[in-house]
Amino acid sequence: MSRQKLVGRSVARREDPRLLSGRGRFVDDIALPGMLHAQFVRSTVAHGEIASVDLSAVRQVPGVVAAFTADDLELGDITAQLGRPLSEFVPTAMPVLARDKVRYVGEPLAIVVARDAYAAEDGLEAARVTYTTLPPVTSEAVALAPGAPLVHAEAARNTLVDVSLFATEGIDEIFESAPCVVHVESRTGRQNALPLETRGAVAHWDDREAQLVVHTCTQIPHQVRTVAARSLRIDERAVRVVVPDMGGGFGQKCVVGREEIAAAAAALRLRRPVKWIEDRKDALSASFLAREQHYQVRAAFDADGRILGLDADVVCDMGAYSCYPFTAGIEPLMASAEMPGVYKVPAYRVRGRAITTNKAPTGPYRGVSRPQYVMVVERLFERAARELGLDPVEIRRRNVITDFPYTGVNNITYDPGSYLESLNLCEQLVKDEGWYGKQDAARAEGRHIGIGYACFSERTGYGSAAFAQRKMQVVPGFDISEVRMDTSGAVTVTTGTMSHGQSHETTMAQIVADELGLDIAKVRLHQGDTDRITYGFGTFASRSITVGGSAVRLAAAKLGAKLRAIAAARWDIDPDDVELTDGAARRRDGASDVLTYEAIADIAYLRAHLLPKDIEPGLTAAATFDVFNDGTFSNATHGVVVELHEGTGQVEILRYVCVEDCGVAINPQVVEGQCRGGIAQGIAGALFEQVTYDDQGEPSATSFMDYKVPTAHEIPDVLIHHLETPSAFTETGAKGAGEGGTIGAPAAVLNAVNDALRATGVELDNTPVTPETVHRALHLEATS
Repeated sequence: MSRQKLVGRSVARREDPRLLSGRGRFVDDIALPGMLHAQFVRSTVAHGEIASVDLSAVRQVPGVVAAFTADDLELGDITAQLGRPLSEFVPTAMPVLARDKVRYVGEPLAIVVARDAYAAEDGLEAARVTYTTLPPVTSEAVALAPGAPLVHAEAARNTLVDVSLFATEGIDEIFESAPCVVHVESRTGRQNALPLETRGAVAHWDDREAQLVVHTCTQIPHQVRTVAARSLRIDERAVRVVVPDMGGGFGQKCVVGREEIAAAAAALRLRRPVKWIEDRKDALSASFLAREQHYQVRAAFDADGRILGLDADVVCDMGAYSCYPFTAGIEPLMASAEMPGVYKVPAYRVRGRAITTNKAPTGPYRGVSRPQYVMVVERLFERAARELGLDPVEIRRRNVITDFPYTGVNNITYDPGSYLESLNLCEQLVKDEGWYGKQDAARAEGRHIGIGYACFSERTGYGSAAFAQRKMQVVPGFDISEVRMDTSGAVTVTTGTMSHGQSHETTMAQIVADELGLDIAKVRLHQGDTDRITYGFGTFASRSITVGGSAVRLAAAKLGAKLRAIAAARWDIDPDDVELTDGAARRRDGASDVLTYEAIADIAYLRAHLLPKDIEPGLTAAATFDVFNDGTFSNATHGVVVELHEGTGQVEILRYVCVEDCGVAINPQVVEGQCRGGIAQGIAGALFEQVTYDDQGEPSATSFMDYKVPTAHEIPDVLIHHLETPSAFTETGAKGAGEGGTIGAPAAVLNAVNDALRATGVELDNTPVTPETVHRALHLEATS
């Protein structure tokens, strides 16, 4: 009898024994002989021309070994490109160290290298930088105003991206004749992805290999290698990027940072190891940020609550530079392409813009625009339901996609999902727990309890074709995997994806072990090493299992075919008559012949003369996988119950229900962890986190005293219910699960808050929702 399949089971995480016992190895754990420590002289003004950078006193500080400016290192710029005309996209070169101009507070100007981290910090204080200050551009209003100062001379009106992807013919007439037109204007706060481990790098020159080795916590090691080689003007072969254990990324680490390139350049120049670890102040104020967006959206409905059209204007504040490789288009292009979401929208028009301001650059953050546009669309449905006298869940039922495959007005084809089923079940779970009755009772007591929902999809498994539609110069998509069995019958598998907490060592091993009929303990994963991994685009957009896992399964299947072929040749039968189970090849006809994997490997490696002429020695197989359709679509409905406390304006989440469908869940426990972590970050954006700037471009949040992060006390227990609609476009039937929690939470929380505020007549459309805002709204009711 064959063993139970591992895919679909909550196998214990194989990473945990190492990580929980303190045996993990992160960037800051790396200590090399003669290692130096680096920190960066950073701009203290938001916008200015650099008059001088004087490091002479820095070099005299005890312990300081060297200090370099841009002129000293002569590095090539980091420039992200879209293949669009200048009317739609303006590229901006980001120097590794600022040369002639600074464009945000915290921009690196020089690197100081010292014998220890304390001496490096002392060196920073001795730096003398003079500027000719320029008026800062600190908001959308300033950026787009006539005659505004330009962050980049080449970007007229401070606009980097201006694209109108869709405009249905006759949409104006649809709005003119519609029985119901609703409008939402929404602004969302600038956020920090806030991985537990800040960014960092340790670089050293390997004389034996003639290689610059860069240990760094990045989600995209091969892209870091490319940029480092180009900036340093050396062959890519001469750069090796290695990623050890990583304490979170959430998208912030899937772009190439300037500091890791500068640290590598210093190591190359000095021929000594150089370590840079970002401190929390720099991580909060000068790292890649996200989310600051402005939506003006209207929707037309018929008298029965069916949507007729959607018309949107989206402006995303992308900070000072385009991020590599995604560019400043990452947020407005995502919002523009996917805003119709789970609803049958027959007419659509959208304009998406990315503006540049004197703030730290924007990069991807878990969800990338979807938390924002889902929130706006869900607010439109809530508003239309109120105006038409419909139940807010019922109006969604009338509009969600139910027939699949469905090609939307945005030219995206959605694969089968459970949109209606998740909506109905989520509502039922909330009802079954009695929350509607509790809400009525609370209102009778003068308490403010609200119930809110959000229904959405998460596009995952983006392939090359999907990214090519954005006209990216670097087109991510495919993944490559190699599976190799050694003479003991154990397997090593490689993936081009990169785990930063998603349990790849477990889930990838589950896939391989099932495919080969092997004990999971016999499977080892290699990731994050550009010398060991053929090529990969890393981890983002929930692609690890959908794309990377599919490549792993295909490679394992190829190796399995070779194992069967060798066994079949020994028994003189057809390979199809051989099955692989419990670490051995067996005959399907029930005969007692068995060849263990050790025995097959012995032939393949040590007695290759026994192999048929058409079978090569060794047990290695490689495969690639790409998604050539529009990707896969996970979906979910979130239901939230909140109470607003009149005395403080505090929002307390009483219950959180998530009904999600990510296709086949390779490991349900891992999926639930992804859901809960994502929901926590979504709640953070809805109620707590925001980076603001004063009128001089100085960031407000440089410590956790100013940047409010929710704790376990503010995050509720989450009830998670799984549905399963397998994907036809991935090798495992899995869809992505990494971002859904974050996508749904802001909309569901905001709708619940507005439901609790219903009696006040006040509606809130901006996030984060602060206690001050809630207190003011409740006070209006109390005085009305």
